[in-house]
Amino acid sequence: MKKWQQYLTVAVFGTLGAVYCANAQDNTTMTTTTTTSQQTTTSDTTTTLFYRAHELSIDAFGSGSLDERTIAHLSTDRINHNGRLGAGAGINYFFCRYVGIGGDAYTENTAHNFIDSASGNLIGRLPIGNSGVAPYIFGGAGHQFDEVEQTFAQGGAGIEIRFTPHIGFFVDARYVFPGKTDNYGVGRAGLRFSF
Repeated sequence: MKKWQQYLTVAVFGTLGAVYCANAQDNTTMTTTTTTSQQTTTSDTTTTLFYRAHELSIDAFGSGSLDERTIAHLSTDRINHNGRLGAGAGINYFFCRYVGIGGDAYTENTAHNFIDSASGNLIGRLPIGNSGVAPYIFGGAGHQFDEVEQTFAQGGAGIEIRFTPHIGFFVDARYVFPGKTDNYGVGRAGLRFSF
């Protein structure tokens, strides 16, 4: 994917997300009006949502990556031989319940650079009612510092499960399209702390 195509894709999805958020309502408060022959009573009932608008979250995760050849011919032996494990952190902000932005960085080898890869994404999530479960998709771009320094585009999907409105578990996978080397995949699993 050429650089101008990456930027155009991010701009289009960003604009669509902003328009959607501007038109979406955050249904956290319901107003009930009760009328009797002598008086009218209005009460507000607030429902705590697992996924909220204007939500900031911090991620701590473990990661694993596989090259394109291993993904195309999956086997336990290939994964053990070619897979790389790492750890990282991220931060996300949701403008409304459904659309947000996020950034993350991780390392698989601290011998050369402390951070191997850093990226930013546009995120779309779909909370399932108020169950605490929310599948999501994301796409964006970033920069790889180690082993080959290069920029990349990426896209992926995942699911988050909240135990409380502020603590949850997430797992996701992304496919990375680097500028100089073969494509590869990255999986993450970790905890998300929301504020």
